[in-house]
Amino acid sequence: MTSPPDPGAHSDPEQPRPVPPAPPQFGSGLPGLEQADEPWQRLDGPSAPAPAPDPHGGWRTEGLVFAGVLMLCQGVLAALQGVAGLVGDPFYEEVADYTYRISLTGWGVIHLVLGVAVAVTGAGILRHARWARLPGLFFAALSLVAQFLFLPYQPVWSIIVIALDVFIIWALASAPGGGAGNGRRRKGIARPNPSP
Repeated sequence: MTSPPDPGAHSDPEQPRPVPPAPPQFGSGLPGLEQADEPWQRLDGPSAPAPAPDPHGGWRTEGLVFAGVLMLCQGVLAALQGVAGLVGDPFYEEVADYTYRISLTGWGVIHLVLGVAVAVTGAGILRHARWARLPGLFFAALSLVAQFLFLPYQPVWSIIVIALDVFIIWALASAPGGGAGNGRRRKGIARPNPSP
């Protein structure tokens, strides 16, 4: 008495075994959720229009990195500037009659605190920390005002730092991905519209 042949048994050991089919891809069992090459497309048609390329996106992103480097360097230099004011370095010119006259010790404290804050924020921007954008704008604007008020003490340095602060403010304000609501669109995740 012979037993029926086992369908799973391979009759010829010389022949290679058939390869089982590949497991289904993510979402392939659900109609309308199949992914195509681009994240904003589905196999049944585009789920959203493709994002338009930004011709200035590279400049803005590179400007953001450059702004982070400038903030880091400017913060360290402002902290050193503050230390020079605290020790009473004769590096600063004496200002007799000035509306916004503050003692050199006061300017030293202002520059030291502001320099540390700008350097820490610049390091956060270089690490792509989301928290650093808004404080970066605030501290760059504060640095701009402080350098304007410090203008009679070191005019050339203050004008250079004011110009750098204007660039930093522009780079932080115009860099892509600033809004909190852009996260889903940038990742290509399309939410279905609820039916009425």
